[in-house]
Amino acid sequence: MSANGQQGVSVEQLYRELTDADPVADTSGSRSGEVVGAVTDQLFPGRSFSFDERLVKNSLDELLLVLVALRDGDTHGKGLMEDLSQVFDARLSPGTVYPRLHDLEADNLLEMHELVRTKEYRLEDDSDARSHIETAMRQHLALGFVFYSALDEL
Repeated sequence: MSANGQQGVSVEQLYRELTDADPVADTSGSRSGEVVGAVTDQLFPGRSFSFDERLVKNSLDELLLVLVALRDGDTHGKGLMEDLSQVFDARLSPGTVYPRLHDLEADNLLEMHELVRTKEYRLEDDSDARSHIETAMRQHLALGFVFYSALDEL
């Protein structure tokens, strides 16, 4: 039950709704669906929620860092694109995602390991990635509170 006394939907229900999949059947090793489901369940109990693809794209660097951190291996670009599609309903092209992965590598936030037919990504330095994500989080929270405060004026 949520703080306002309303019965919310379960994380599994939200995950299925967001990804049209069963979290138990997810073999990618990603916990991102669980995290997103828990957050949206807390923020919007009993209501459906979907992300705006443009906003996902604008926060792509930070989301890629989070997705890499939440995967238990198999962190190649295709798997990350699948996470973006399933968890955030963002169908971004390889021409959008791969350059960002390369930029994060160039900024020493990700390290890339060449495999036989693909590249695998890992966080280069956990504390640098955390700092980058915390900065973005503060910016998003501040904007959110500005929007919230401005609603009284509309």
